[in-house]
Amino acid sequence: MAPDSAALSAPRTSGQKVAHARIAEPRLVKGRRDFFSYRDLGVRAQVMKSSKGMSEPTGWHYHECDGQFVYILKGWVDLQFEDGRTVRVEEGDSLFIPGYLRHNEIATSEEMEILEVSTPGTMGTRPCDPPDGFKG
Repeated sequence: MAPDSAALSAPRTSGQKVAHARIAEPRLVKGRRDFFSYRDLGVRAQVMKSSKGMSEPTGWHYHECDGQFVYILKGWVDLQFEDGRTVRVEEGDSLFIPGYLRHNEIATSEEMEILEVSTPGTMGTRPCDPPDGFKG
């Protein structure tokens, strides 16, 4: 069954722009914690780095969002959750923390690097016609 013509024509854009974050030209931004550096990736995503480890736990907190996804690029972090669990998330591990879930980062490795992406944000995929001047 062929897609209908409405699905093939390009919808209006949302006013958002293409975001390209170059490692050669990092855009560092102020973050929640003084002991991390934060590199903005152009969306609600950032890379957090530490070269000296945490000096003290962050304290219990939650995030006002739908959820927070973390992927450990280097090192590890220990987190406590309101249900009593303590979890160590290590290099290559990922973790999704639902929004408003209370938690506390209690320790990290000396060197650590984390990719963090928070939602809201939805992404769907629909077929469409290519823009003028492009082949399908």
